[in-house]
Amino acid sequence: MKYPIRTFHLSKKFRGNTVLEDLCIDVPAGSIYGLVGPSGAGKTTTIKIIMNILQPSAGRSEVLGTGSHRLSPREWSQIGYVSENQEMPDWMTVGYFLEYWRHFYPTWDSHLAMELARQFRLPLDRKLRHLSRGMCMKAALASSLAYRPKLIVFDEPFTGLDALVRDELIEAFLPRAENSTIFLSSHDLAEIETFASHIGYLENGRLQFSEDLDTLRQRFREVVLTFSTLPKLPPDWPADWLTPEMSGSVLRFVDARFSDDRTPDAVRRVFPDVREIAVNGMPLRSIFVSLAKAGRAAAA
Repeated sequence: MKYPIRTFHLSKKFRGNTVLEDLCIDVPAGSIYGLVGPSGAGKTTTIKIIMNILQPSAGRSEVLGTGSHRLSPREWSQIGYVSENQEMPDWMTVGYFLEYWRHFYPTWDSHLAMELARQFRLPLDRKLRHLSRGMCMKAALASSLAYRPKLIVFDEPFTGLDALVRDELIEAFLPRAENSTIFLSSHDLAEIETFASHIGYLENGRLQFSEDLDTLRQRFREVVLTFSTLPKLPPDWPADWLTPEMSGSVLRFVDARFSDDRTPDAVRRVFPDVREIAVNGMPLRSIFVSLAKAGRAAAA
């Protein structure tokens, strides 16, 4: 299957307010797809529609080739789902919790479940209500990996967790997800950048881009221009040149469509008197901040 998750012009309104608009995403098989964006951008709403927890106002979504509204036990047996606010039967002990789920999944691997419990140092005889949030997330992840799902969906899995717990979760699911597709939303851009293969950026309910991370890094660059006397910004400032900042004789901006061939020539056309052009790579967090600032500036 080429795309385990697909959305087609997906939209969602709550009490007349649009929170998701015309969303089209294709999540490639075998990818680790990170859905990022500011708070309130629509990330959790997207995942809830995909998982058939919410119904869309328009459009549709597919999971493993089946419409989200038609997901059956057959599809659910191949999907692992962990949410930031996931409700768990807190009266169960960890051991009983793992044993309970075994009966719902034909591919459940009891040996793997116990291996994950040992790796996470989960106390099998302790009730879930007595676990920290980090330990509850570990229990939820163990139960979602033990049947070797084809698709793993995480909704803000790292929120509120300390760095050690985040690292333990990532170290657990990455090696065991080699034959799976992972789709997750997160604010933790530094962590996402270490393992994601594809990124989708949501802002105000609209998808701004969806592409593999390497391509994203190549096309977003910080451009630093040095002048003898700093000129004024031209009225026809290119739309792809984001967040210009001037300091002394230096002008900085982010080129969202950087090209080794195109960008230097474009800079010299706009600024014939430029003395020096420097280009710097950008981490995902800096790209995210630049896009958020540009979005706020456009809305002002």
